[in-house]
Amino acid sequence: MTTLSVNVNKVAVLRNSRGGATPDVVAAAAACLDAGAHGITVHPRPDARHIRADDVHALAALTRARGVEFNLEGNPFAPPRTGYPGFLALCEAARPAQATLVPDGDAQLTSDHGFDFSADPGPLREVVGALKALGCRVSLFVDAGDPDVARAAEVGADRVELYTGPYAAAHAGGDPRRALADCVDTARRAREAGLGVNAGHDLDQANLGLFARSVPGLLEVSIGHALIGEALHAGLEATVRAYLAILSDTARAATAH
Repeated sequence: MTTLSVNVNKVAVLRNSRGGATPDVVAAAAACLDAGAHGITVHPRPDARHIRADDVHALAALTRARGVEFNLEGNPFAPPRTGYPGFLALCEAARPAQATLVPDGDAQLTSDHGFDFSADPGPLREVVGALKALGCRVSLFVDAGDPDVARAAEVGADRVELYTGPYAAAHAGGDPRRALADCVDTARRAREAGLGVNAGHDLDQANLGLFARSVPGLLEVSIGHALIGEALHAGLEATVRAYLAILSDTARAATAH
């Protein structure tokens, strides 16, 4: 069964909008795990717009105590600044089970593209090596349809995470076939190169089932924005369980065939 890692960034956005400690990010993450989520994801930004360094340490302790995956996302090339020690330093302190590298910048509202594998692979290979030396599994954020996705294996990555924003937009528009085909093809080529396949960005209850049924060897989905938004109406426990039911139904259908 594809595992579900819940991204709790948006809980931190709500907290930071008012200041103080409410809502509590760690309590929200614990509630997701109590409901059956397989792990927790956060993507700290250098400008601390949502998840902060202290949240990373607290969530690392929570996931370690629960024996579940902690997935830390970020740009390893963003320089340190006050309040942000840098992605590698955070990983060294938190020792996440998985480090997902994303080539985002401060000006981006959200992650919206994968790595360019036609560029010099040296710096990325060095970062991947450093993270693996810390015991982290390393995943690289990639665009669906990228012809060079197999190069992620050449720099030492263990997995890729398919950027699913275009698929979600196409699904909402009523015709996801082409975008989904790009995801399927990219996942196939990644697996042929020996890479595991994760996915994330704008996945929700409406589009997850089709995606999970279609993409071969999907190991993990990281879902935050939609899940937290839906939880405002249904509650965290019910929403997490609804996502798990979709993934469970998909796994059962695959086994039946």
